[in-house]
Amino acid sequence: MKRALMIVGIGASASIWLSSKSNRMKLENLIRDWKRMIKPSCYVKNKNLPIEKGGNPHPYDLEDNKMVSEGAMYSVNFYNEKLQ
Repeated sequence: MKRALMIVGIGASASIWLSSKSNRMKLENLIRDWKRMIKPSCYVKNKNLPIEKGGNPHPYDLEDNKMVSEGAMYSVNFYNEKLQ
């Protein structure tokens, strides 16, 4: 009985506290911050950024240029096989 009254009291207190728009916004921001701490967004900058060579290989780096050209052909060949 005491437990049920305590739960009802907590629920009533929470509903009264959340009736204010500013308190709802505070709670929403608090939950959003907790979610970011647990699982950071993919848009958060990390230590690996900026990527130095991303999409701009050096013209004399033959191995890198070969890898880039093979990667482009792989996707084109895959698309062509699926289309036919």
